[in-house]
Amino acid sequence: MNTENQVLGLIKLSDYIKAFLSKKTEDYNEDDADFGLLLKKSEIENPWFTVDNQKFALQQWADLLTEENIKNWLKNYSVSAISKKVGLILAGNIPLVGFHDVISVVLSNHIPLIKLSSKDKYMIPFLLKKWKEFSDGQVPFELVERLENFDAVIATGSNNTARYLEYYFKNHLSIIRKNRTSVAVLKGNETPEELQLLAKDIFQYFGLGCRNVTRVFIPQDFVIDRLFESFIDFRDIINHHKYANNYDYNRAVYLLNQEKFWDNNFVMLKEDDKLFSPLSVINFSRYDSLEEVKDFITENEENIQCVVAKKDLGLVSVEFGEAQNPGLDTYADNVDTMKFLEGV
Repeated sequence: MNTENQVLGLIKLSDYIKAFLSKKTEDYNEDDADFGLLLKKSEIENPWFTVDNQKFALQQWADLLTEENIKNWLKNYSVSAISKKVGLILAGNIPLVGFHDVISVVLSNHIPLIKLSSKDKYMIPFLLKKWKEFSDGQVPFELVERLENFDAVIATGSNNTARYLEYYFKNHLSIIRKNRTSVAVLKGNETPEELQLLAKDIFQYFGLGCRNVTRVFIPQDFVIDRLFESFIDFRDIINHHKYANNYDYNRAVYLLNQEKFWDNNFVMLKEDDKLFSPLSVINFSRYDSLEEVKDFITENEENIQCVVAKKDLGLVSVEFGEAQNPGLDTYADNVDTMKFLEGV
């Protein structure tokens, strides 16, 4: 079966990535050097995709694509008997964000027609060619500039783009994804180590992912300085010119508008009920009871990708530091992609 070869190919791809990431530059062979140059090329064309962030994304995928993980994931689904063409319009906010959709389509016995994001156009084709090579050529895919002759579509865009996509694909089977973000709920008794892990959930990928925390709920008596203390390991983020531009701009706006905010010279905290915050700003609000937090999360369910909190708060949540480590069965917008593909 193709699926068996494809799964074996993914496991080999995982080993290949791990081997590459374990080497120093001076130990690269010719293939490694090409891989390394690709990372640098991606960073040059899209400065948000630093080599470190790309390597972080690659490491997450390498750790995820084990035989056990893949088989535990696939056992819950049936493979389509007839291959259909599934159009994929991929996002490019963080490295490899569309790779899960590509893998899902292929392992469902369909053919992905991939419209890459202009911000992430090198890594996915490179990994796909490697996967195909490791699977005896049994990984079908097409890279396209325009979607044509497809049976279903999965598209990701901004809220404005999504309205256009919903209209454009109204007569097709589709999943249309919109903007989402993530929140954290603090109990107040978090250790310094837990808050440092929360900092990772905030700052990884510069805060550009839908799983990055942009709003924090804190108890009334929580001391704000505790957050700033936990952020300190990420202070070098201000040396990235695009991030610094956002920080300078937002700080200037707050000063001109005489708005109250807390600042530690690389990120600002602002007491604000808004779910989404500008880049370099974290919104926070104080709560009296967890019920009001739960109500907010329920009311904004369609805009929240994940909640970061301790398990004993009784929320559907992920642990501190785990926001950027979703499993294979964790789906964007909480829509089961594999179940959708079964019906194509």
